[in-house]
Formats: sequence, structure tokens, C-alpha cells
Amino acid sequence: MPSNSNDSPPEKRDPASIRFIEVTQETRGRFETLFEQPGAPKYCWCMAWRHSGREQSDEKKRMMMALIGAGTPVGILAELDGRLVGWCSVAPRETYRRLSKQQDDTEAGIWSIVCFYVPRTLRGGGLASALLDAAIDHAFARGARIVEAYPVDEAAPSYRFMGFRDMFLARGFQETGTAGARRHVMRLDR
Repeated sequence: MPSNSNDSPPEKRDPASIRFIEVTQETRGRFETLFEQPGAPKYCWCMAWRHSGREQSDEKKRMMMALIGAGTPVGILAELDGRLVGWCSVAPRETYRRLSKQQDDTEAGIWSIVCFYVPRTLRGGGLASALLDAAIDHAFARGARIVEAYPVDEAAPSYRFMGFRDMFLARGFQETGTAGARRHVMRLDR
């Protein structure tokens, strides 16, 4: 992976050179490999919005692997030059716990994007944007009627893993409300 120093901007990547892989029973080992890399979010195993408990990391991993083993959609991986370099949690909204107070659980066909992981050395190079594009395509290809997300403004001190509002606006998402003090509820339909 390229290094990123304070003297040079991150290298921009051609989105065509990135391969996106759905996490399934067959690919869960790759998901596990990414999350166990140094700096990866193995402390949460992307269970923060799927379960409200305070389990230890190994229990969160077990819970995530059980979801994957049961065939529950959980997200996509990004691969660049044969290396796993990113993750986006995109799945049917009903597979997450309640994501906003205004959420209408009678709505069908809503997929939610709740998390991105890009290694620090690759941040700012367009990988999160490429992951977002792939997540949108993935959700609609899997039957989503609407894709919903909960990004923050770039100056937000927390929830930055949910993506930045401007990235979603640039793709046509419309703001429909807020979730808490920082997160915007944004939707895209096709």
C-alpha cells in the first residue's frame, strides 16, 4: 500500500482498478482478513448498528460471522492490486437496530449504508467514494427500492465512519431528517 506523508496528498485511485466483493459465506474469510489487519475496526466487527449490547470484540466477531453464515447481507469489500483495502456496511435496513427516531419500520425495500472503513494510508484518495458508488449499485441490484444513509458533516467530531454528507449529496441523495445531533438521514431512489 502506498504511504501517505504530511508532505504529499494521498494517491487518487482509478475506480476501475478497484474490485468490489460481496461478503458471503464463501468470502467471509476475506472479510475476517481485512478486519484483523492492524488499524482495522476489529474492536466492533461492524456490529455497532446491528446489536446494542456491549460484548467483547471476540463475541462481536462471532455474532458477525453467524450473520454471514446465515446468509444475511452485511456489506462489500474493496480489493486493490490483490489486497483488501476497504469495507462498506450496506444491507437491508431491517438487519440493523433502529437507525433514527423517524424510522418507519413498515417501509419495505430500504437498504442502509452505515459504515465505511478505509485504512488511514489510503484516506483522501477516493476509495470511500468508490465504495459508496459500489454500495449503491449493490443495494439496487439486490432489490433495494431506496438506499438510506446517515452521514455527518466533515467537521463532526464523531460518527465520521458513516461517511460525509457532501459525498452523498454529490450522488443525488436527499436529506429527509436527522438522527441525533450529528447524523443526517439521507435517501436515494432510482
